Amino acid sequence: MTDSTFPGRYHKGNLRLAVILSGIVAGMIGMAYAAVPLYALFCQVTGYDGTTQVADANPKGTIAREMTVGFDSNVDAGLAWTVKPSRPVTGKIGEVTTVNYVATNLSDKSVTGTAIFNVVPETAGIYFNKIECFCFSEQTLKPGETVEMPVTFFIDPDLAKNEELDTIRQITLSYTFYASPEES
Repeated sequence: MTDSTFPGRYHKGNLRLAVILSGIVAGMIGMAYAAVPLYALFCQVTGYDGTTQVADANPKGTIAREMTVGFDSNVDAGLAWTVKPSRPVTGKIGEVTTVNYVATNLSDKSVTGTAIFNVVPETAGIYFNKIECFCFSEQTLKPGETVEMPVTFFIDPDLAKNEELDTIRQITLSYTFYASPEES
């Protein structure tokens, strides 16, 4: 082995190692950016963390078992709204139901807000289907305006096939309202 070839080996090895490590770093950065949308997709597909499903209609019909759906609302301090949830409703599983949340803008200017939601118990999220919902888009309320915000939903009859949910008689749909990022 000569001294002239020895540094070349180190150079090639270092270059290869630098390329590999750079690729790993780039991959980790890419995964960090992809983590949020991938997690959202995972939750939507599995119903994990109380994430509900979106549907056009209920193709499976109804079953005799009844379920009570309760409603809850929370408003972040940065949003000058009050939001009153609907009263609980009880009906057959699979029945399409529409309820209204009532929101009032307490400020003297137009305010745009958005809502995030979840279902409790979380394991029921995959069976809770929304056909229409105010939560699918931002809502803008004029100063002092009060609006009804409808949610049309059904509970998938396949819920009855899940033995873990045999004792469940109530599901709660909860919304937390925030000022839209442009408002903050």
